[in-house]
Amino acid sequence: MGKFIKIAFFFFIGILLIWWSLHQIPPQEWDKFKLSLQHSRFWIILPVFFILSLSHFLRALRWRLIMEPLGYQPGIVNTFLAVLIGYLANLAIPRLGEVLKCTLLSKYENVPADKIVGTIVAERAFDVLCLGLVFLLALTLQFTVIQTGWQQLQSIPTSGASNNNQLYIEIIIGILIAAALLFFVFRKKLKTVTATIKNILMGVWQGIMSATKLKKHNLFFFYSFGIWFLYLLATYIGLYGTIGTESSFSTAISCLAYASIGMIITPGGIGAYAYFMAKVLELNGIDYTLGLANGTLQWFSQFLIVLVLGGVSLIIIPIINKQTK
Repeated sequence: MGKFIKIAFFFFIGILLIWWSLHQIPPQEWDKFKLSLQHSRFWIILPVFFILSLSHFLRALRWRLIMEPLGYQPGIVNTFLAVLIGYLANLAIPRLGEVLKCTLLSKYENVPADKIVGTIVAERAFDVLCLGLVFLLALTLQFTVIQTGWQQLQSIPTSGASNNNQLYIEIIIGILIAAALLFFVFRKKLKTVTATIKNILMGVWQGIMSATKLKKHNLFFFYSFGIWFLYLLATYIGLYGTIGTESSFSTAISCLAYASIGMIITPGGIGAYAYFMAKVLELNGIDYTLGLANGTLQWFSQFLIVLVLGGVSLIIIPIINKQTK
């Protein structure tokens, strides 16, 4: 129930941001928004498709590299397909994909899932560092834009803060009562459960520490640079997807920085991605309506790419492994 409430809350935030971003368009600008989408350069989706596919492949190679110190070298194809299926699962339930791709490798490559979950944690920690570097680069190139954007980010409306606080308090009280009841009923089995949890945490910790024992540091940094450079390139090319939003590489860096935040705070970036893109483009002198149209097109392109690649991967991974076996 707690997971459901959390997911529903962030979906609600995404819907709220869609509503908010659309209501920022003046009534007389609606025709411009519709025309911008109707006259989009949809062929741009094709190069973006290959660029993002390559970035996902590099991510699979990097993940495989982190697993090497643990003594595991899963097949490149299975690792790549697992990454794509993970992205697909994240569209429905945030972070479900991280668990699912570990489960898939455990099933098809006989790799312990608890240990490679730790490698996911290490990988995500490094991605946070990379995102920080993107913000730093954007801050260097567009200080005013980043500063103003951050101020506007803090002023985004929330869905009834007082009501949410009351809801959180009630949930916490309910969890504490449930925990007390479970402890009383299953107190004799607590030692067994504790030992199981300890073994899982040890496996996760080993996975995390594997990132500090890499044998190919240069290759790891090359993959990481390639992943984020391809993200930037896809964003830059995507700016040419709608008429009037063509811009510079420095603008694309700022767009990538804030759009990445949008992808984090709502499932699949719904609502937030397009809104942040539009605000950054507006601060760069591009009409908000055109920016929102471009952000919507770029978000939909990424959603479509994940849907196609993830769906195909979900179908072919059991077929490939059955033939191999």
